[in-house]
Amino acid sequence: MSLGAAQRDRVDETLGSTSFDQRTLFWARVDRLLPDAVAVLDVLYPTADREALTERLLVDAASAVCRRKRQLLDLDAARSVNQHWFQSNEMIGYVAYAERFGTTLNGVRSRLDHLSKFGVSYLHLMHVLRARDGANDGGYAVVDYASVEPTLGTRGDLAALADDLRQRGISLCLDLVLNHTAREHPWAQAARDGSAKHRDYYLVFADRTIPDRYEATLPEVFPEMAPGSFTFDEQLDGWVWTTFHNYQWDLNYANPDVFAEMLGVMLDLANVGVDVMRLDAVAFTWKRVGTNCQNQPEAHLIAQAFRAFVAIAAPAVVLKAEAIVAPGDLLPYLGAHRNQRRECQLAYHNQLMVMLWSCLASRDATLAVESLAVLPPTPTDAGWVSYLRCHDDIGWAVDDAAAARAGLNGPAHRRFLASFYRGDFPGSFADGVAFSSNPDADDERTCGTAAALVGLDAARRDGDRDAIDAALARLLLAYAVVFSFSGIPLLYMGDELGLGNDHRYVDDERHADDSRWIHRPSMPWELVDATDADGSIESRVSSALRHLSDVRREVAALSDGGVVKVHRMPVRSVLAWERRHPEHGGFFGIANFADEPASLPRTVLTNAGLEQPVEVLGWQAQLTVTTVELPAHGIAWFVDSAEPRVQPFTPLTR
Repeated sequence: MSLGAAQRDRVDETLGSTSFDQRTLFWARVDRLLPDAVAVLDVLYPTADREALTERLLVDAASAVCRRKRQLLDLDAARSVNQHWFQSNEMIGYVAYAERFGTTLNGVRSRLDHLSKFGVSYLHLMHVLRARDGANDGGYAVVDYASVEPTLGTRGDLAALADDLRQRGISLCLDLVLNHTAREHPWAQAARDGSAKHRDYYLVFADRTIPDRYEATLPEVFPEMAPGSFTFDEQLDGWVWTTFHNYQWDLNYANPDVFAEMLGVMLDLANVGVDVMRLDAVAFTWKRVGTNCQNQPEAHLIAQAFRAFVAIAAPAVVLKAEAIVAPGDLLPYLGAHRNQRRECQLAYHNQLMVMLWSCLASRDATLAVESLAVLPPTPTDAGWVSYLRCHDDIGWAVDDAAAARAGLNGPAHRRFLASFYRGDFPGSFADGVAFSSNPDADDERTCGTAAALVGLDAARRDGDRDAIDAALARLLLAYAVVFSFSGIPLLYMGDELGLGNDHRYVDDERHADDSRWIHRPSMPWELVDATDADGSIESRVSSALRHLSDVRREVAALSDGGVVKVHRMPVRSVLAWERRHPEHGGFFGIANFADEPASLPRTVLTNAGLEQPVEVLGWQAQLTVTTVELPAHGIAWFVDSAEPRVQPFTPLTR
C-alpha cells in the first residue's frame, strides 16, 4: 500500500522540526514495513476506514520519533545496522521483581554492580507500572500504563534507571500487560460511567447467552482462585470477560481503537528507554466461539502489526511473546508460519524448562529428546529466551504424543511430576508446593525456588553435606543447559545464591492465597555481601554461575541465528544438543541427569561435526581416546579447537 499525498503530508507535518536524517530514515522504514502491516490490519479490521486508521497509527509513530531523545535515536541507528543484536552469545538475562531486588527503582540502580558480576546484559524488571491497590496478580492488573508503581518511585526514576543500564550495555525489559487492564483503569471507569466508546474497549455481554457459549470450551486459568471466565459488574449492568481474575478485564482487540491505544502505550514505554517489551498473555488476545480462545490466528496478526509500527517508530525495541502454550503452538509467535512473518523477535522456551525438570526427576532424558527434537527450526532472525524458572508457577506441559514415543503415558507423567515436585513421590528430593490444582482437568502446577525444587532446602534442614552437594550439582547442571541450549539465558533473582522457599508469604494478607509468592522472596543482600566466604553454599553457586557466564561470552558459537539439533544418545540419562552457526562454527553440549556416571563413545563428537573437539566448560568431564566420560549430573561443552580453551573449574568445591 502507498500513502496518498494528503496522508503523507499530514504524517510529515507531524515530524515537525525532526532532522533531515531522521525524517529520511522514518520514511524508509514506512516504505519497508507498512505494506505488510496494512495487509494485517485489513484482516483484523475489515470494516474500519483503512486510510484513517493507517494515518492515525503513522501520526502516532511520527510523534513518538519527535519525542525520542538523542541517545535512543542513536541506539535506533546502531540496531538498524545490527538487527540481530539480541542473538549475541554475550546476551545474559536476569529477572527480578523491582521491589524485591532493590526496594525502589533508585535502589535497583544502586545494585547494578551485582548484575555486572554475572555479565548481565538484559534485565527484566517486574511490577514496575502502576497496578491496582490490593490484590493485583503480582502487578499484572495495571491501572495506569503511563505511571510507575508509587512505592518504586517516579517515571523519571525509571528513565534514569534505563539510562544507567544502557551505559552498562544492559537492555531493559518491562511487561506490557496486553490482554487486560485492571477494572480501575480509566478506560474501565469510563465504561462504568456510561461511555459507549469505552464499553467497547472491553468484552461486555448483556446476559449469559454468549458467555455460556464461550464457557463450553474455555479452560479455567485459576480454577481455585478465580473460577469461570466472566464476571457480572453492576455498574456495567453486564457480564465482562475476565480470563484471569475478576478485577482483570479482557480488552476487545476486535476494536481498532484498542489496538491504537495499546500501540501508544508501547511507543511511550519505548521513549522511556525500554528495549524489550514482554507481551503478557498475548496468546489470549483474540476470542472465538468453540475454541479455547488461545493462539487464534488473529492473536498472531496483532503481534505482527505491533511489531511493524514499533519498528517504524523505535527500531531499537524488540518484542517478546509471553506465550506459555503447547509445544506445537510455540514457534508461530516467532513468526514461523507457512510463510515466515515478522512477529515477535523473542519467546519463552517453555518446553525446555519443563523438560529440564522432567529429566531431573526421572533421571531420564528420553522424553526431552522426543519433545525437543520435533520442534520446527527457529526462524534465523528470532530466538528463544531460555529459563529454569520464572516468577510464575510451572505448568507440566508434556505432549501426549511425545510421551508415547518415550514409552510414557502423558497424563500419568504429568501426575508424577506434580507429585514429585511437591515432595510426595517416594524418593523425591524436591520441596515445592502445589498451585491451582484442578483435578477435573488432571492439572496441577508447581511452585518453588530452583533451590527448593532441586532439593537444597531439604538438604540444608537436614544438614546433610552429601545431599547438599547433590542438590547443587542438579541446580548447576540445569543452569548449564539453560546457558547453552538456545537463546538468551535467564537467571532468576536469588538463584545465584541458591535461595530457598520463603514460607513467610502466608503472613501477608496480600499474598497468602497465592502460593507463587513462596518463590518470590526479597533479595538478602547480607548473603550477597558474604558470598566470598570460602565454601559457603552461596559462594559455590555464585562462582559457578559466574563461570558459566564467562565461558558463554567467550564461545561465539553460542550466538543465535543458526541451527539447534537434539541428538539421540545410547545412554537414556544423557541429553545432547548440537548448535551450528553459519559464521561461528559448531558447539556440542552433553548433560548427564543420572545419579551415576555416564560413558559415551567419542564418535558422538564426530557425529556432531566437531573435527578437533575441545571441552571448554571444565566441569569434570573427561575426554579419552575412545570415550566421553561424564560424572553424575555432569555436563560438557565442546567446540572446535580454534575456540579458546577455558581453565578447568570445579563448581562443587567446599
